[in-house]
Amino acid sequence: MAGVQARHHKRRQPMSEMNVVPYIDVMLVLLVIFMVTAPLLSQGVKVELPQAPSKPLERNQTDPLVVSVDRDGNYYLNVGENSDAPLAEADLVARVAAVLRHRPGTPVYVKGDRAVDYGTVVYAMTLLQRAGAPGVGLVTQAEER
Repeated sequence: MAGVQARHHKRRQPMSEMNVVPYIDVMLVLLVIFMVTAPLLSQGVKVELPQAPSKPLERNQTDPLVVSVDRDGNYYLNVGENSDAPLAEADLVARVAAVLRHRPGTPVYVKGDRAVDYGTVVYAMTLLQRAGAPGVGLVTQAEER
């Protein structure tokens, strides 16, 4: 009888380790998905927004180009003879491109009316980007306290 008990004295113990291979597979798939989709998410117009509270802009030697967008969606440029006359999109792009060719490094800003649609201001920024502006800033008015 001693021989029978000797054979059965080693029982298998339950494994207390977790199999992590499926988790590693899932993480690798997620990594590939994020690597593929991340470049697609960074589309758009690059805008440098001021930090709050903002300070007035310092005057440089060159006057900035300011494109104004009124509440009706008309574009105005502060350069030229008729700065109070609305411009067509093609004229705006041509004038801004000409000024930037003549005076490279000129700062470019967009001043949008409070009531204008946000998409119209963004479209103005894309027009300026098409004209060759390396960066576009937004003009705001300081809060009255």
